[in-house]
This record gives sequence, structure tokens and C-alpha cells, in this order.
Amino acid sequence: MDGIRALPLAFESLGVRSMCTFVETPDVGILMDAGVALGPRQSLLPHPLEYEALRRSRERIREFSRRARIIIASHYHHDHYTPNFTDFVWLWSSEDESKRIYEGKEVYVKDFKNSINFSQRRRGWLFYRFVKEVAERVEAVDGSTIELGSTRLKFSKPVPHGEEGGRLGWVIMAAVEYGGQKLMFASDVQGPSSDSAMEAILSEAPDALIIGGPPTYLSGYGVEDSAIERGLRNLAVLCAKVPMVVVDHHLLRDRYWESRLGPALEAAASNGNALITANELAGERMNLLECRRRELYQSQRPSERFLEWAGLSPEERRRTPPPLP
Repeated sequence: MDGIRALPLAFESLGVRSMCTFVETPDVGILMDAGVALGPRQSLLPHPLEYEALRRSRERIREFSRRARIIIASHYHHDHYTPNFTDFVWLWSSEDESKRIYEGKEVYVKDFKNSINFSQRRRGWLFYRFVKEVAERVEAVDGSTIELGSTRLKFSKPVPHGEEGGRLGWVIMAAVEYGGQKLMFASDVQGPSSDSAMEAILSEAPDALIIGGPPTYLSGYGVEDSAIERGLRNLAVLCAKVPMVVVDHHLLRDRYWESRLGPALEAAASNGNALITANELAGERMNLLECRRRELYQSQRPSERFLEWAGLSPEERRRTPPPLP
């Protein structure tokens, strides 16, 4: 879009769990959800290729944090912000890594006191206690609007992380407006699966939307099929109304994600709109890894050094980076 540039830095289509995106206008650089993670799957630790993708993602986030004035945390799941503890198994995080990202920045966050579940309230408080010592400012921005020269940054009120009444709590969405155009970043709304998130997106009428798709890989395992189907239906409605939709995240943990997008692709095409994944927006090849973990272990056996690291105690693994080429 004229005046608004968006570059995906870390997403499932790029090999990791994340929705980290760098957004830039002539006024300001904004780093959305500066976190990245790997996740448990198929009773196996992540494959070395996943750790290589995680390391590259960390490098990109660090690089673009230097170009950002503002960093946003839409909620407190570890793939959406960088905590200040050491964990090389799932996060490749440390106090130094967190400090490098947030130091000297304006950090706008989901309120950790209101509309939040217990685990995220604790994480949010710990994050705030750390980041307030290194950032220029930290502010809860639920439902707020910030003017940055000719750029308007508008945050939604809290909307469900998935379906209404779900156990995963709430997130805030962010809209960046410049020159009469608008990009909306809708993290972890899963489709959206909730009517309140859907209404909030439609009310903004964005020109482009970056959204997390429904977690089809969890169908029947903690997520009701009805919630997933609602998310897919709502996504199709958005594809009919929004000129460009970038869908990724939970949806692309499903190896067969494309088979679920028929109605959304048809809605986009019949209205002259586009539906793409984050790697396409970034101009990179698709790199699904987590959903192929067992296959990767079979086709590309890890080195003996990696297997020795995998045999360490859980605490030793957390403190020790995995050996990579």
C-alpha cells in the first residue's frame, strides 16, 4: 500500500510459531508481536531445521527492532513477545535478547490487569516489571488511539483469543492508518472464531489484514469443530470484503491447511481480492516444518552432537543452545 509497508519476519509459513511483522510508514517503524517460538508436537523435540529457522527468526527480529520506534505485544503467549528468561528449547530467549529488542523503545501492550486469564496476567506482570526498566515507556493500550505525525495507530478493545468464552483469554488488535489506507494486524483471533472480533475488524474496514487462521490441527483436541468452522466461515466473509488478506499462524500448523481454504479463496477471487500467506508477502518460499517433524527426523537424521544435546536433562537443555551447523 502507498505509504504503509509490511514485512513478515517470523510465521509458521517461515518455519516457526509467530506472527512477528515489521510495519513502516514515513513517520514510524512498528514491530508487531516481537516473539517467536517452537512448540511440542508428535512427542519429539523440534528438528534441527526448526532450530535453524528459530535462530534466523531471532536474528531478523533483533535486526528490525533496531529500525522500530514502537514495539507492540498483543498478548502474553511466548510466540508474541520475548520474555527475559533463558530458554533455548522452545524460545531461544534470554535476558540479553529481551533487552536488545525492547531497550529504548516505546512498548505498547495488552493490559495485564483486565480482560486477561491467570497465566497471561502473571506473564504480563513479569514482562512489565522487566521492560519498564529498559524501555523508554511502557503503556497498556487496550481501546486506545495514538497519533504519530500523519500515522494513526488504533488498538481494539480486548477480543477473544479464539472462540467466545474460550480458556485462552483475550488479545488486542492493531490498525495502522496512513494516507487514507489502513493495515490491520489481528493476532490469534483464529479466523476470527468470535463475533466480537469479526465485528471489530469489519468496523475498521481495512485495506489489508494480517490475521491468524483457525487451529484446524487441534480439531477434536481441545478446540471444538464448531469454533473452527465458524473461523473458516468468517475468514471467507473477510476475503470477500478486504482487498488483501494474509492468513497464517495456527492454520499453517496443519499440513493440509490449503484444503480448508476453498470458500475463502473463492470469496477473494470472485471479489477481485487476494488471499495469501505470510511467506508470499515476504517474497520467500513456503517452509512448513512443525507439521512435518516426524518426517524430518526420518528423512534427515540429526547429528550425534544434536542427539547428545537432546539427551541432556530438561534444565540443562533450557540453558544450552542446541548444536547447529
